[in-house]
Amino acid sequence: MLYSMPTSPDNSTDSRGPSPVDDAPSASSKRLLPWLVAVAFFMESLDTTILNTAVPAISEALKVAPLSMKSVLASYTLSLAVFIPISGWMADRFGTRRVFASAIGLFTLGSFLCGISSDIHLLVACRVLQGCGGAMMVPVGRLTLVRTFLKSELIRAMSFVAIPALVGPMLGPIAGGLIVGYLHWRFIFFVNIPIGLIGLLMVYLHLPDYREKTHPLDVVGLILFGSGIALLSYVLEIFGEHTLSTAEILGLLAVSLALIGGYLLHAREIEFPLLRLSLFRIRTFSASVSGSFFTRLGIGGVPFLLPLLYQVGLGFTPIQSGLLIMPQALASMSTKFLLPKILNRLGYRVVLVSNTIILGLLLLLFATIGLSTPVWVIVLQAFCYGAFTSLQYTSMNTLVYADVTDEETSSASSIASTMQQMSISFGVAVAGLATAFFVPRVHSNPAEMIHGVHRALLVLGGFTILSTVIFHNLKSGDGQNVSQQKVVHAE
Repeated sequence: MLYSMPTSPDNSTDSRGPSPVDDAPSASSKRLLPWLVAVAFFMESLDTTILNTAVPAISEALKVAPLSMKSVLASYTLSLAVFIPISGWMADRFGTRRVFASAIGLFTLGSFLCGISSDIHLLVACRVLQGCGGAMMVPVGRLTLVRTFLKSELIRAMSFVAIPALVGPMLGPIAGGLIVGYLHWRFIFFVNIPIGLIGLLMVYLHLPDYREKTHPLDVVGLILFGSGIALLSYVLEIFGEHTLSTAEILGLLAVSLALIGGYLLHAREIEFPLLRLSLFRIRTFSASVSGSFFTRLGIGGVPFLLPLLYQVGLGFTPIQSGLLIMPQALASMSTKFLLPKILNRLGYRVVLVSNTIILGLLLLLFATIGLSTPVWVIVLQAFCYGAFTSLQYTSMNTLVYADVTDEETSSASSIASTMQQMSISFGVAVAGLATAFFVPRVHSNPAEMIHGVHRALLVLGGFTILSTVIFHNLKSGDGQNVSQQKVVHAE
């Protein structure tokens, strides 16, 4: 049954975004639009999880160490972080239809090139191309919904398209395991091709084309910020691999920090910066974005570490590994309806302080999983971790908008999305870095991998607990003005 959205005969009774360049969408296009955006969300969310289970198989096929695969994972999320800030400007300048179609096209092309890659360096480059498309798909899709539906209809539409963001992580690990087990790892990327081609046709037929007056693009800011973040991520990835000398590593680190510092100075001097850093003066915004960044540095490496532990260390097959990770997504979906009640009863400060500590303790508990650990214990730990992770993400993502004005919402969303993707990318790099300290470059037996992953989980768990300090700056009443609708439908 097609998703159905009520249409209002008189749009003047409710507020709406700017008028589209083309005629207003037809009733059929309006009904299909949430499906179209939902498919894009599904492609993006699935791609971030389906690859994790296949890491050992791909590393073996490309003849690289499993730890070297962290660059394949981190390059995609880093590309998202670099290009998300300009997605809104691109849509306003060139139109939502053209940008959304280009995003799907880039993502599909990148998927095809990833699937035919025979070298890890080429695979990383193609993942960056995928990230360029993914960076525009989700933000522009949300923007199109906001400008198409009346405010009275928007909650229902946003609720519908949020479902794939939950289903993708649930299907990703098991889908990756099935593909690696019964087909070939290259099909992990090829599955996006038919979906992308259908999406392009649907965009051409049904996506409305909205544009808006734009300010000049902060090109200098984009270059400073993008190159600084990319270089910093590269330094984190190669640190500990002994491919560069200490002096070279420190030199690159200094350059990356200088570029980021240069952007901070540049952003204060211009009227329309790439990222509106003045929002960090708002206590709730600063705590949620900063806390989210440092918390995700700890828990962001878990999707990279657990497949290594289960497959390389414990000897599970890719399918079994995917099944062991799947309870995390199931818990996230099944507990969503409880989260508003928890936040309303306890408040953001209590939830974020206590929940961050619990997540850190759960990471420490993962470090006890060994060859003698019963499977049901691993499943139970994964389910608990998924439930508390869902509460953490919902709390942090909705607190972003607690005290920002309607005019600041777009900028706040861009900064929050950018920082989120940066932390995920850095989290994978930090996880690989921590593991590299404890696992020999050429490990001779599974016990060495188990020991190394355990130590890395201990480091990340401790770091997660320390990140609680940021949330102590919140006050007991902070976030109480966030509506229940925002809590329910946050990613």
